[in-house]
Amino acid sequence: MTAAGGSDLEIFRGEVREFLDAYRDLDAFFGQGLRWPEVRAFFAAMGERGWLALGWPEEHGGLGLGPEFEFALWDEVAYSRAARNPLSSGIVARTLVRHGTPEQRSRWLPPIREGALHFSLGYSEPEAGSDLASVRCRAERRGDAYLVNGEKCWQSYAQDMDYLWLLCRTGEPESRARGLTLLMVDLASPGVRVTPLPTLDGDQLNAIELVDVEVPEDHRVGPEDGAWALIGEALADERHIQFPPGRIRRDLEEFVGWAQHEGLAGDPHVRRRLSELAVRAQEADIHAQRVLESMCRGDDAAEAAAANKVVHTLVCQEIASAALEFGGPAAVSDGSRMEQLWLQALWETIGGGTSEVMRGVVAKAALGLAGRR
Repeated sequence: MTAAGGSDLEIFRGEVREFLDAYRDLDAFFGQGLRWPEVRAFFAAMGERGWLALGWPEEHGGLGLGPEFEFALWDEVAYSRAARNPLSSGIVARTLVRHGTPEQRSRWLPPIREGALHFSLGYSEPEAGSDLASVRCRAERRGDAYLVNGEKCWQSYAQDMDYLWLLCRTGEPESRARGLTLLMVDLASPGVRVTPLPTLDGDQLNAIELVDVEVPEDHRVGPEDGAWALIGEALADERHIQFPPGRIRRDLEEFVGWAQHEGLAGDPHVRRRLSELAVRAQEADIHAQRVLESMCRGDDAAEAAAANKVVHTLVCQEIASAALEFGGPAAVSDGSRMEQLWLQALWETIGGGTSEVMRGVVAKAALGLAGRR
């Protein structure tokens, strides 16, 4: 990155921080579903500035900026605790840019760019979490529409979203990755039932049942049976913003504030632990920067992103556990931020791909274990 580019990036970060001043009380990075109307308005305000389309090509209404600007934006948003990045402006929009028809891009991209249209990710199923090639939810062609039947689960924010970005099977049952298709399903359609799955931190994931749901053929993205390559591309697009280090910096600052409030900051054992956690937070930051550097070079960042996810998860959990270590059970059961961090960190391991699967990615790519038995 040139010196001029670096200067532009810092100016942009300053603009983002100034913008976020008006949203100090939003605090929806955790529990976004509890404050969705305010979060939706927040995204609309970002859309007015073009920030939901920072990295889109200019010919499709974007600003055409590099991944370093997207990283800076969502890192600052994570630090502010305002919200998490919306699926619609990332995975959905970029897939439409690459593989959508001109009519689809004309119809869907403008409201996504404006923050007016939102999607939930419909990949995982009760028996297809990390192994998406085993998806069973089925879509059958009926004239100029698909009839969809099946189940999805663990969908974030589906209770408030407009559409489901659905991975479903159109090939034979044994077709695995070769028989999967992407559909955009209106969540208000007859036959769609969204059931909450409460989480420990007071928010919810969701289970979605689809019974004879009719989806127009022009809501299919890309070729029939061709979704596998599309979802891989989309995942690669999002790696640099999936686990921003700003969240960890804020976690650590809040733990320090808690220790001071509890009169523990002078305890040598606590001070030593704080020093260790500060180092761990820096490690997480470095891993995130590795992902960003790979993205900026145009390299495959899969291994770096997997390592970043594992480290991010571990450091979040270490910070939350430290409050329990020094404050006892009362520290994580008093309705404070420490309790919220503790409860959320318990299921951080599964979000964005389980840590076990991520470790497998690192082992195969970095240690040369692919193909060994």
